[in-house]
Amino acid sequence: MVATTPATTPTTAVACTGVKKSFGSGDARVQVLRGVDVSVAPGEITLLVGPSGCGKTTLISIIAGLLAPTAGDVRIFDHRLGDLRGDALVAFRARMIGYVFQQYNLLPALTAAENASLPLLVQGRRRSAAIREAREMLAAVGLGEKADARPAQLSGGQQQRVAIARALIHRPRLLVCDEPTAALDAESGRTVMELLRRVSLDADRAVIVVTHDSRVYGYGDRIIEMGDGRVTGVSTAAAFRESHA
Repeated sequence: MVATTPATTPTTAVACTGVKKSFGSGDARVQVLRGVDVSVAPGEITLLVGPSGCGKTTLISIIAGLLAPTAGDVRIFDHRLGDLRGDALVAFRARMIGYVFQQYNLLPALTAAENASLPLLVQGRRRSAAIREAREMLAAVGLGEKADARPAQLSGGQQQRVAIARALIHRPRLLVCDEPTAALDAESGRTVMELLRRVSLDADRAVIVVTHDSRVYGYGDRIIEMGDGRVTGVSTAAAFRESHA
């Protein structure tokens, strides 16, 4: 009988080493990231904070495989993004990563269920099965009764929850959110962050949230501060609040 080793959850969900990113060339060259070292643990919400223009959105776009770094290494659950090209990178992102945009990016002509089903349709799932799973996911985020509504019929908080359902429907191991509460009132923002908190409790999943919203700092397990394209500090939410009181 051959002994088998039980699968274990990696201790690091995201590892960035020496990540740099510049745009343009010559005198017009702009260095946005200047050698970022970041690690994100599974089973946690990691908040990425800092002033506008410090490189937060660029960093998460690189982590999500939407941008390639100029230099450095990015690993997602032990997979090196730099080794993936073209269709292989698209397939990896479709399987492993969910992205929640600040402006929701819902298609206005589609219902909530149709919007949420899109990642499954891209993967080639039959439409009927994809819509059925989308309805189940919308129910899980508290929008079961809104499955047939179009974006214009939904509040901002409801649209953001549709966007989260869309990002989660293919069960990604990494969920990346860019300012998910920026356009929401306090109550809607709490609803969205409580949903992300529940998602992050899965020991095999990690959640990264870029935010300027101090109201949500308490939802983070760790807070990574950025400034001028670099990481300037890493702390727990409690320590961060105390140091910024």
